[in-house]
Amino acid sequence: MPRRKVTLAYMSNKSERKISFNKRKKGLIKKASELCTLCAVDGCAIIYSPFESQPEVWPSPEETASVLSRYNSLPEIEQTRYMTNLESFTKQRLEKVKKDLHRLQIENKRKEVKCFMYKCMAGIKKPEEFDMTNADVMRSVMEETTTALNSRMRELNIVDPNDPATSLSQNLH
Repeated sequence: MPRRKVTLAYMSNKSERKISFNKRKKGLIKKASELCTLCAVDGCAIIYSPFESQPEVWPSPEETASVLSRYNSLPEIEQTRYMTNLESFTKQRLEKVKKDLHRLQIENKRKEVKCFMYKCMAGIKKPEEFDMTNADVMRSVMEETTTALNSRMRELNIVDPNDPATSLSQNLH
């Protein structure tokens, strides 16, 4: 599902800001409540606002104090174990994207080589047109294809695995 593009703009009208704040605060508290209920976890929310003299505390000041007390009693390493800042999040995301890119580049190269191999077999391309910098990829693709063909031929009882004359891999070497 594609993400919606959200454009945030500062609301200059104070009454519109207050209305929007109250709606969003209500939605945030509802989400916190659902999270705690559905996942059987303890949670709390403290929301400060320029529109109210006291912060909104959910679920109650006593329960919030209890949750915060348990959190604060944890060793610092436990408190920060799952925390991340924008910089580390961006670095993690970038590393994942780089790995995905590398994997896709390898996959695309294999598909290009396989396509070239099939075009050669169909007489559309000449083997002399092959870029030898991809020789290792071609060797791997040919071995995979040969293995798959031998397996399929055995399934269809066309090949005797002990007879080198009918095995494709023996004929290629």
